[in-house]
Amino acid sequence: MIITIVHFRANLTVESIEAWVHGFGLWAPLVFMSVYLIGPALFLPGSILTLAGGALFGPLWGTVYSLTAATAGATVAFFIARYLISDWVMGKISGKLKELIQGVNAEGWRFVAFVRLVPIFPFNLSNYAMGLTKIRGYHYVVATFVCMIPGAFAYSYLGYTGREAVGGGESLITKGLLALSLLAGLALLPSLVRRFYSIHSPSEKQILSPDENTWVDDET
Repeated sequence: MIITIVHFRANLTVESIEAWVHGFGLWAPLVFMSVYLIGPALFLPGSILTLAGGALFGPLWGTVYSLTAATAGATVAFFIARYLISDWVMGKISGKLKELIQGVNAEGWRFVAFVRLVPIFPFNLSNYAMGLTKIRGYHYVVATFVCMIPGAFAYSYLGYTGREAVGGGESLITKGLLALSLLAGLALLPSLVRRFYSIHSPSEKQILSPDENTWVDDET
């Protein structure tokens, strides 16, 4: 399976994933979750996989499958970095990812929650980077799962709506408007979280500026 995924990675689309997974019949959910599970390790784009999940299984089960598998994949990458390849990952970490490590070490699960809600760091790389921090594993897992729910549902519903539009499903206008509303809410979420974070964490040495995606020292 891994060889197949790597081979077709360059042409990975919602349609190609949907066609391939559907061929497994009753095993389709398990196959989809398996692909999503190893996705972070292979640096596959999670957004495309989540869209495909919504198109394949609908907004509810698409969210459940995608969220569960994405969390499992992030957890695998986290523990691989922590216990197997920590030296190699440390050699690849630079710039903002070093600041990510510092933030997680300083604030623990709250910083992980912030990063999941405001995706300013590459998802796949951040999973490995956070494996080098001092955060407890279950704090990382719970914060990752809970705070990825909004994005997982929004993308799953968008995938579902796209499939309905192609298939000529009923109530397309209503579903389309709801999909656009979810995307608008998702787009506004980072600004709201930044504002909340800057208000409720004024004493931290490293805070995110509400006006730009850079980390600044609050003592300067």
